[in-house]
Amino acid sequence: MRECSKSIVRRLANSNFVRRYFVGEGVDIGGRPDPLSLYTNFFPLMKSVRIWDLEDGDAQFMEGVADDTFDFVHSSHCLEHLHDPAQGLANWLRVVKPGGYVIVTIPDEDMYEQGEFPSTFNRDHKWTFTVFKEKSWSEKSISLLTLLGGLGPAADVEKLEVLTSTFRHDLPRYDQTMTPIGECAIEFVIRKRTAAEIAAGGRLPGNTQPSAQDRLYLNQYRHDQASMKSSNSSRAPFTDDSRL
Repeated sequence: MRECSKSIVRRLANSNFVRRYFVGEGVDIGGRPDPLSLYTNFFPLMKSVRIWDLEDGDAQFMEGVADDTFDFVHSSHCLEHLHDPAQGLANWLRVVKPGGYVIVTIPDEDMYEQGEFPSTFNRDHKWTFTVFKEKSWSEKSISLLTLLGGLGPAADVEKLEVLTSTFRHDLPRYDQTMTPIGECAIEFVIRKRTAAEIAAGGRLPGNTQPSAQDRLYLNQYRHDQASMKSSNSSRAPFTDDSRL
């Protein structure tokens, strides 16, 4: 319940959401009834967020949306409702611009379904998710390492986290998403690589120089490091335990 709303304070504590992920014009897939657009004031670089829900079309295909349309794609607890999550996620990556981000939250099978599937807490869930297991209790379990690894060279996984901070492992089987703080989820962030990055095999440094003022300080850091190394060249590190 209100899973997007629960995430806002946590995300504000991570500067990447403020200055990198939620930047420009985005789409919130499966956004109703708790859309990200309610919180645009908290993310000042976010220009707009379009809500994409059932009336707009099947989120698995994103038909009618051209490639490289949005600066970011956000989805909270939608992927588990798709018949083919791999195809859906591939299309979400398709519609984001190179250099943009796909931010997704999904239920963790152990914290949400808790050993029973079909889900007794949400009958429309078609899959369960885990980061990785050699063996899962769920016959519909999807390993995120496998799922994300199958997205191809454009997918640069920047974040993959099991959100355990508000989950109570001491409770018996209970839907903790009914509480005001329980997330019971996994969150991952994918950056879409540019064509140049794909060709180079990674996101490598460019040749653009910083300003002259910034170079003064950056070069000084380099000189300071060289000075420290040269002044201790005859002494092995961490051998001086004399009194201060």
